Amino acid sequence: MLFPQQLVILRGGGDLATGVAYRLHKAGFPLIVLELAQPLVVRRKVALATAVLDGHIQIESLHAQHVETADHALQLAQSGKIPVLVAPQLLTIYHLPFTILIDARMAKRNIDTRIDQAELVIALGPGFTAGVDCHAVIETMRGHTLGRVIWKGSALPNTGTPGIVAGKGAERVLRAPASGKVEWRLTIGDVVQTGEIIGEVAGSPIAAPFAGVLRGLIAPGSEVPAGLKIGDLDARADVSACFTISDKALAIGGGVLEAILIHLNQQR
Repeated sequence: MLFPQQLVILRGGGDLATGVAYRLHKAGFPLIVLELAQPLVVRRKVALATAVLDGHIQIESLHAQHVETADHALQLAQSGKIPVLVAPQLLTIYHLPFTILIDARMAKRNIDTRIDQAELVIALGPGFTAGVDCHAVIETMRGHTLGRVIWKGSALPNTGTPGIVAGKGAERVLRAPASGKVEWRLTIGDVVQTGEIIGEVAGSPIAAPFAGVLRGLIAPGSEVPAGLKIGDLDARADVSACFTISDKALAIGGGVLEAILIHLNQQR
């Protein structure tokens, strides 16, 4: 491990956070992922948060394991593994010797991140101001500036509309038609046709708006409010993309790695 003294706390274990974890783990940083007790991730096959639900998960060369305590998480991180700890608040890990904190929760707003929480605090996407809330912000919007490091100011504002992929935008996102429990008839990686019933929420059916591949589905049995994002449909016919880290996630991860290396270089 190249940077054993630079422990990273990664808040969030969704698909974009997993791209960050991939870059940092490959580069030799020990890291601990913090998640909710009931993760609401959609791209479960490429999200480290899935370890909370299943106990562990293998994503490409990454293997993550759910742990119960901060001390166990530290032990695993120092051995080169990726622990996932349920810790919505930072209180349970403040005694750990971390130097880098990354807010990768993608809340599109600052929930509780402060610039004084670590030697280097990095945040992903809109809702943060570099130099005020954190030291650096990473651009997360698709386009020319994706993955760029912002040392002063903010990322592009949230448009509320997903980026266009294969000619599809907002319709790529499957949302809960009602409040209640999610039940699926199909699974991630399945190919669907326009109008095909994918599942239901509290008896209200969810139909595919176009033909494509189910890239993500929230965990079956999840209790969700109406309107919540619960699925991701991809018009591209590449089933393998459902099970590998996306170009967007890796670009963002590259930006995080750049910010960390700049910080460490300035300390020399």
